[in-house]
Parts: sequence; C-alpha cells; structure tokens
Amino acid sequence: MSVNNLPSDWTIRSAGDTAIIIEFGDSVDLAILNKVTKLDTAIQKAIADNQLDGLLETVPTFRSLAVILDPGITTPEIIVNKIAALSVDVDASKNQKTRHWKLPVCYGDEFGPDLPEVAKACEMNEETVIKTHLDQTYVVYMLGFQPGYAFMGDINRALRLPRRTEPRLRVPAGSVAIANQLTGIYPWESPGGWHVIGRCPTLLFSGHNQPPALLRSGDKVSFKAIDMKQYKHLMDARAAGEINLDELRADV
Repeated sequence: MSVNNLPSDWTIRSAGDTAIIIEFGDSVDLAILNKVTKLDTAIQKAIADNQLDGLLETVPTFRSLAVILDPGITTPEIIVNKIAALSVDVDASKNQKTRHWKLPVCYGDEFGPDLPEVAKACEMNEETVIKTHLDQTYVVYMLGFQPGYAFMGDINRALRLPRRTEPRLRVPAGSVAIANQLTGIYPWESPGGWHVIGRCPTLLFSGHNQPPALLRSGDKVSFKAIDMKQYKHLMDARAAGEINLDELRADV
C-alpha cells in the first residue's frame, strides 16, 4: 500500500478489502486514546462534508481506529491517503461533547462477592475499597467484549489487581468489577474473570434506544453508592420504564 505523508505515529494494518486498522501504540494510555479520538473526530467531520466517499463507519479502541469501507466504491489505499491528508489538529470536544455520567452502585454482600478478597489483597478494609473506587472519575476507553460493555480507566493504583485466577462461568448483569487498571459493568450475564465488587441497576444496552449503548468512547463516568432498598427501587423504576437518563448525567 502506497501512502503519502503518513504520520510517524501511525501504523497501518490491513483487515481485508473492507477495512483498515490505524494503530497509535500498544498500551492503555490516555494520550493514545486522545489521538484515536482526534482522528475519529476529523474523519466524522470529513464524512459529513462528503470528503470520504465509500467510508462506512469507524470503530475506536484503546489504541487504534478501525475504518470500515465499501470496496465497491473505494479501496483501502485511497481511504488511507485521504485520511492521512486530513487535518487532525482539532479540538475533539468542539465536535463531540464529553458526557459525564454518575451511575449508582450497590456495593458488597451478594452483589460484590469479591469485595472481601479485594480488600485483603489491597491491604484495606471493605469501606476503604468502596471509597477508593468512588473517588475516581473514569474515562471510557472503548466498548467491546459484549454489547454495551465499557472499559473504563484508570482506577487508583491501590486497587490494581490482576484478573481472577479462576474466571466465573456466570457473572450477573449489572455487576461492577475491576481488573488491572480498569473497571467495568457487565451489561449482560456472561462468563467473566474480573473482581466483582458491586452491582449497578442502570440499563447499559437496549435495542429500543438510539444509540443502543448508553456509554460511548470518551465519556466520563463517576459512581455513587446506594443501598439495597435504593437498588430495588431503581430496578422497579427501570422495569416500569420510568428512568430518566438525564438524572444520571453529571454534566447537565
């Protein structure tokens, strides 16, 4: 593939005749995520301005951006050259407003089966683990693993533990978990190897919503602690369709 003026921090990977991957690094790092976001923002603007015929969609990750194209209209080489010519020296926040969510979590007991082990491993009591998890504002690095699952970082270094040595076959939907430098919420019941410390009653993915996933790359997320009574009340309200998403926003 012949590309003119390819930025020095880009690595291009071919993914067949319908996609290319633009890589910016090989680690989970906010500086790399910012590069992904800035390029994605520039591409979305170019699409809106009809400058990238045949480009169908982009998929951002921790460290790369997948670009999906229609091979009947364009080629990977043409798209890469057009993208490389874009001006990415833009303020992404002007084009994509950063949303800040404050999501409720019921910590411990049946909802946080790993909380005692996490506390022991981190040489804290359970209350301190909860407070430490609550004290951070997290950034959504990417969505993946299952629909609506947001990988959020970075957790306090005092809570950074490797994944469980024995993954669970079933992690309940809504489970809030930590592993390494990340935290996440399981939108669906599934196997999982992270340390489960609580549960969130917020619906994170629904085919009835547009877009279906509540969170998106670049969002900020804080957590607030709730008790079992509040959790059950929110689950009842969710079942009745009475949840107002604006009430979960910290930026409105």
